[in-house]
Amino acid sequence: MPSSSTVVVRPLEPLKPDLRERAWQTIPHPTLPLVATAHAKSVTVFSLVTLSSHSSLTGGHARSVRCSAWKPGLSPHKLCLVTGSFDSTAGLWRWDGEQVAESEMQHSDAVEVEVRADGIVDNNEPQNDKDWEFTLVLEGHDSEIKSCAFSPSGTFLATCSRDKSVWIWEDIGASEEDDEWETVAVLNEHEGDVKAVAWCPDVPGRNTRRTYSPEVLASASYDNTVRIWREDGDGEWVCVAVLEGHTETVWGIQWEANPKDGQFPRLLSYSADATIRIWKLQDDDQNEGEDGTSSRSTLGGIPNTMRRSLREEWKCESVLPKAHERDVYAAAWSATTGYVASTGSDGHIIMYAEATSAANEPNETPVWEVIADVPNAHGPYEVNHIIWSKRYDNGATAKGEDEILLTTGDDGLVRPWTVTTE
Repeated sequence: MPSSSTVVVRPLEPLKPDLRERAWQTIPHPTLPLVATAHAKSVTVFSLVTLSSHSSLTGGHARSVRCSAWKPGLSPHKLCLVTGSFDSTAGLWRWDGEQVAESEMQHSDAVEVEVRADGIVDNNEPQNDKDWEFTLVLEGHDSEIKSCAFSPSGTFLATCSRDKSVWIWEDIGASEEDDEWETVAVLNEHEGDVKAVAWCPDVPGRNTRRTYSPEVLASASYDNTVRIWREDGDGEWVCVAVLEGHTETVWGIQWEANPKDGQFPRLLSYSADATIRIWKLQDDDQNEGEDGTSSRSTLGGIPNTMRRSLREEWKCESVLPKAHERDVYAAAWSATTGYVASTGSDGHIIMYAEATSAANEPNETPVWEVIADVPNAHGPYEVNHIIWSKRYDNGATAKGEDEILLTTGDDGLVRPWTVTTE
């Protein structure tokens, strides 16, 4: 970014309606102009076209919904959302947009519906709650589910909990509408509550490591660590790396969405210690000593002579400039600009950029700088989540290509923000 340029973060009008209660996170659909916001015992789905409520999911959980995840790769008009709750269960919800559209068109005096050429259903009024069907409950955790995430293929679902475990579920249904899932792994190596799970995106460079399956999972915990998991040749999910450096709870992680030069995606972690770290997988030749053995001797207390093939070396490549005064609750990495945006307990939105020269030199330590600081993003309230999303409303210059930030706070608001360089 040229030194003479200024990055400006401007608020747009909040999504409507105001949820009027603490909201935890907002997750964009991978391909459609929809976002899902978890709050209380429900999820509200907003349209990014109308910037208003599209539909809501209620009645499935006995306690607050903490997280949600969209299932990728479904047919047009089909929606599938998983919710994780403080009631220790994950719920699977389905919505058939095509059937709803046909039904509403037969009763067009009740709700005006527009079905666009790309298959998106836009409504000027919220859809009826009955449009979402609560089809399956996934049980097994002993305590609150904190996070849930689908693998890029949609085959695997990961959930994590206050019970210190990560569960991996596999979709074994005969069709995309057949809700049949089985537990394929229960991972218990964390020593504290597991706060977040995130699958490595399906991007160039991800499949260069041939020792393991292409699916890669990261988890973050109250034990101040991040762990990396892969499926070995025997179909067992194993911890291949423990990332240590944070001094307090790691609230979450996010993978690099657009790695450079075909490199394996880097991983971003953020913590109660008010820092953000970026981790990088080391090449095979960096992992080995002169005798061909790993340069480190243990993984989780097990000698590497026993786990040689399961070892990966990850390095903390950067600690971003410390700009937050308190816990960093969320951070997001833009696939378009490479900017990192973070927020948290102090209510600030901080923007970071990686210096161009460092980004182009693989052996040079990357240098990051703060390029914008927005205080009081949600007034006096804490901001719980921040995410990049595509923009589809009438203010967009190029709908579906322009990028905005979405923040979610204790005030029950979902706020969009434009990020421009001037």
